[in-house]
Amino acid sequence: MRPFADGIHGFPRMVRDLARELGKEVEFEIIGSDTLIDRDILDKIEAPLNHLLRNAIDHGIEPPQERLQAGKPERARIRLEARHSAGVLNIVVSDDGYGIDLEKLRRKVIDKKMVTEEMARDLRETELLDFLFLPNFSTRDTVSKVSGRGVGLDVVHSAVHEVRGLVRISTRPGAGTTFEMQLPLTLSVMRSLLVEICGEVYAFPLAAIDHVIKIQGEIKEVEGRQYVTFGRERVGLISARQVLGKGLAETQENERDELPIVIVSDRYNRYGLIVDRFLEIRDLVVQPLDRRLKKIQDISSVAILENGTPVLIVDVEDMVHSVDYLIYGNRLHRIGGEDIMDERRLKRILVVDDSITVREVERKMLAVKGYEVKTAVDGKDGLNALRNEDFDLVVTDVDMPRMNGIELVSLIRSDARFERLPVIIVSYKDREEDRQRGLEAGADYYLTKGSFQDETLLRTVEELIGGPDQG
Repeated sequence: MRPFADGIHGFPRMVRDLARELGKEVEFEIIGSDTLIDRDILDKIEAPLNHLLRNAIDHGIEPPQERLQAGKPERARIRLEARHSAGVLNIVVSDDGYGIDLEKLRRKVIDKKMVTEEMARDLRETELLDFLFLPNFSTRDTVSKVSGRGVGLDVVHSAVHEVRGLVRISTRPGAGTTFEMQLPLTLSVMRSLLVEICGEVYAFPLAAIDHVIKIQGEIKEVEGRQYVTFGRERVGLISARQVLGKGLAETQENERDELPIVIVSDRYNRYGLIVDRFLEIRDLVVQPLDRRLKKIQDISSVAILENGTPVLIVDVEDMVHSVDYLIYGNRLHRIGGEDIMDERRLKRILVVDDSITVREVERKMLAVKGYEVKTAVDGKDGLNALRNEDFDLVVTDVDMPRMNGIELVSLIRSDARFERLPVIIVSYKDREEDRQRGLEAGADYYLTKGSFQDETLLRTVEELIGGPDQG
């Protein structure tokens, strides 16, 4: 662990020099310089922080005269803050400048033919801001030393994902923009909750757990989904045994006096995982899995207890996606064993892309035509989905964290179960060598993301698998 100040000592001078070069007045404030951060994390986020600060000076804040005319202080304020909160490291870069012009961003997205004008109008603010994280995306019309070259926030997004973190944008027009990174406290030691599932010990990282509860009484059900009320929220329930592919408990969950539940979530969904038993909270020394194992579904790493017992550390984000696939793939079991939902009869397409905006555009476009569409956030997530469910077609991006699209296509073609599964690559990269690389990996088609606009994607899907109805 090192103080935050060790990784940012060159930032004040960089901010001062760049502001002077651009003719801007900046007050740079650092909060939490003594906050201790894992050395490896500090090394990996130095470049993203540098980019965010330069972005704030160039894009974010106004020249002094404009600030005075807007009734603001002549000197702009940029703040860099590091703090520990609820078992997570939060690093925030904020400014009090222009804010992001959402309508200008919406027009830029339309001009680049990433989505149709109709779809762009329906995008929520969070979906619109996610376009800023796409490769080769810039809101600048001209190129300068600092911006407009298309080397943008995707660098920040990739670096944060590499250390299992999240980055979020919030903005207020005329009042400024904030980028918040939520990162693990350390990559080497992880404070975790140990639980027992089917006679084996698993670890849930504390930073990834929303709540831990025990409930008594009858489980409620609405529209075929079982849930428990926690606070004012309905939290869907599922057995951790089913998610991990274990056998049913000797005593069915709904027959127990008390159910131990781990509540977990991602940005969009929250679920309660029923485990067999809570054990204890421990600091675990994290060890990576052998590379020969590749990606193990729902598992991120391993640790060894003092008595030699191996403990698998749960990949909570992966597990939430696995629950999604069980629910939306009609494979969910009641807390008692029997099926809840009937199988659907539409052709099923898996869309794999790390951009929520692109995923949603592709999902809506295909769903409108009648296909059943599921999504995955990267190659590993997509591979897990293929192992869990049956699909008629895969549509994948190329540049993604954890596992890129080329690796995903290669693994699909190397597996006898999927060797005839049609695969379409949809990428911003339109060079001939990129196209050749995708086709050599085994893709049936290589399209550019401009295909959203002229329905080339839809025509290609219909050519490969026909209409949405089975048979």
